[in-house]
Amino acid sequence: MKIATYLFIILLFASQEVDGRQFQRDSAEVSSEKPKYLLLDKGLQFRITEAINSMYNFDFETAERGFAIMRYTYPEHPLPYFLMGLAQWWKIVPDMDNEENDKIFLRFMEETITKAEVMLDEDPDNKEAAFFLAAAYGFKGRLLSERDSWTATAIAGKNALKYMELSKGEEELSPELLLGEALFNYFSVWIPENYPLMKPVMALFPKGDKALGLMQLEEVSKNAFYARVEAQYFLFRLYASEEKRPYDALQITDYLHEKYPNNPYFHRFYARQLYAVGRGAQAKEASLDILRRIEDEQLGYEANSGRYASFFAAQYYDRINDVPNAKKYYQKTVSFGEESESQESGYYLYALLHLGKIAASEGRDKEAKDYLKMVKKYAKRKHPAHQEARDFLKKNKL
Repeated sequence: MKIATYLFIILLFASQEVDGRQFQRDSAEVSSEKPKYLLLDKGLQFRITEAINSMYNFDFETAERGFAIMRYTYPEHPLPYFLMGLAQWWKIVPDMDNEENDKIFLRFMEETITKAEVMLDEDPDNKEAAFFLAAAYGFKGRLLSERDSWTATAIAGKNALKYMELSKGEEELSPELLLGEALFNYFSVWIPENYPLMKPVMALFPKGDKALGLMQLEEVSKNAFYARVEAQYFLFRLYASEEKRPYDALQITDYLHEKYPNNPYFHRFYARQLYAVGRGAQAKEASLDILRRIEDEQLGYEANSGRYASFFAAQYYDRINDVPNAKKYYQKTVSFGEESESQESGYYLYALLHLGKIAASEGRDKEAKDYLKMVKKYAKRKHPAHQEARDFLKKNKL
């Protein structure tokens, strides 16, 4: 995610109390009494579990059919509209640069807002309505920050803040609401650590706690219904890149890929974590599966996933000295990188670097030089691949 998206998360959840509380929820029997809010209706949760699981498994036809039935049953409630929007969000996630689904996603979030505003007008103390307003504005802002729409992002953030404050105070909704507090706790510390220029800005917010934020994300990932997978999404990304806990990230991505085997994003990160912990043969098998799905034009499998998968496969073949297959998959990495316009990505640059070294080892000096020049063209001068390409060209007098 971009730094702008991290900042939006901070703005969104900054008004929440950061008091170190943890929600310990014991299992309880489902009450036959009608719940105060639809979000708390265990019977509804049971009925829509298939639709939600289908959404995360990229079976959007089944998911949207289930959400449409819910919309027919609860036409004036924001929940079905929010879930329809969430389905569009997951169509966007595998390739955030693809704007094909932006309009329909934003439309469903606007419908969520409209329905929730009516509920809040009828009952100003309706915590559920405030929750949906905060969530819908939050997701809107998250997409708009990815699209660099700063004014619209600021407006969405301001509205999300207002309604998040209104939604506080309903203990039974706490597992869903805790996701926001967890993200604030973590990123309010992470941002100034990684972007020192932001320290004066972050000093205006309450003090966070990264360790607590991770614990709270774990809590949401176990006990929430609607926010569970979203919490797991943040957890494996943080464990993989920020917390240097690759085996914890692998455990989550393994679970998510097994539960949602057709989700290209989870599949991609499962292969990535296998590669990160040195399970090269398994990473290769997962990667070849991704590439087969791309060839079959399976929904959501596209060039970004192909760039990852091709590189992991190439690395495996390179390590076992299978040069023809190593070249084949490094070349696929380059092709996918160009298709997705990701020439500055590490996988693209290192694929070029390895192709250059292979060409040099086979006496194809001009080809090797061309590959290494491409590394220098696309990599920033301080990038390790740029340095390695310069050193290799100089050492081998290419």
